[in-house]
Amino acid sequence: MDAVKARSAVMQAPAGEFNLSRLERVIYGPGKIAALKEEMERRTLERAVVATTDVVAGLPVLKSVTDALGTRCAGVFTGVVQHVPRGTVNALGKELERLNADSVISLGGGSPIDSCKVALYGLLPGRELIHIAVPTTLSAAEYTHAGGVTDESTRVKSGVYDPRVMPRTVIADPQLTLATPDWLWVTTGMRALDHAIECAYAIRHQPISDALAAKSIALLVKHLPASIRTEGEERLAHRGHCQMAAWFSIYGAMNTRFGLSHLLGHQIGPRWDVPHGVTSCITLPHAMRFMAEIAADRFGPVAEGFGVPFDPSNPKPSALACAGRTAEFIAQFDVPRTLRAAGVPREEIGEIVAPIVHELERMQVVDRPLTEQEVLGLLEASY
Repeated sequence: MDAVKARSAVMQAPAGEFNLSRLERVIYGPGKIAALKEEMERRTLERAVVATTDVVAGLPVLKSVTDALGTRCAGVFTGVVQHVPRGTVNALGKELERLNADSVISLGGGSPIDSCKVALYGLLPGRELIHIAVPTTLSAAEYTHAGGVTDESTRVKSGVYDPRVMPRTVIADPQLTLATPDWLWVTTGMRALDHAIECAYAIRHQPISDALAAKSIALLVKHLPASIRTEGEERLAHRGHCQMAAWFSIYGAMNTRFGLSHLLGHQIGPRWDVPHGVTSCITLPHAMRFMAEIAADRFGPVAEGFGVPFDPSNPKPSALACAGRTAEFIAQFDVPRTLRAAGVPREEIGEIVAPIVHELERMQVVDRPLTEQEVLGLLEASY
């Protein structure tokens, strides 16, 4: 009887809440960009503005989008740049108003998608435009209602959060990713890996995000290397599986939030113009080792994704093994793995310690407060 009581005392029914988003549709598969025409008709939209970078605008993928829109394309904005400076966001907002847009199509990676979110936020509450995302990387920004924006004068990044700016439809067509440079594809894949891992060991982790995080990690381990090392239909198939991994990595993220690796990257990126995918390559293993010391029990889904044995009664060795496995996975690619390799001056890293500590206190994503010395130690380890 005592043993039964002990078992019943340990086991508890799941309890919590899970908030769904305004994302209504994900259309995925080769050639699915053609569905954009039907999506515009279904929503009775007539004046779409495509927002992208000048680099993407020079690729055939832009024509794929504008052809699908046909006469419903009111204009193309090519002024999006990395880290979403406030000035370019304001310019996009003015263009949406000038063209009397009823919708915006974000084409590219996290920068176009976030630029659209922040621009749409600036138009609220007067106008609420429909946002449709066509991603060409694995950043997965299309699956959240958060948008980052950088103050050009301070190079400090902040965010906007509003369900109304989130894409209502995502069209994930792997054919549109074939022109994406390998370094960008791989580093945004690492960003997706970062999403999955930090959703799993988050304080607010959820059963559904745990399951999807494990699947996402397994898909990335299997398909990300092959997605740049194969050709033809095989390459396309691997890229499609990677797009699924990106989606799974971030589903429910607005419920769980992200953790230490992301907050480090949010300050490193705009301060020294380091792409966020690259910051994940640098910070993720170090953040995992830190979290293994204080929340090893939450590494179960991460271990499952990597195929690492996990003992709930003694989770720390498995959690540290996951950090090691992550570092090994990143090391197989030709990507920066240190702040030095990313061009960050060592003497300047102390300048972002206070903003990181502030964000950690505000977001409450780590089990206990971190001291400035601990944050500096993580940055030095990353150097």
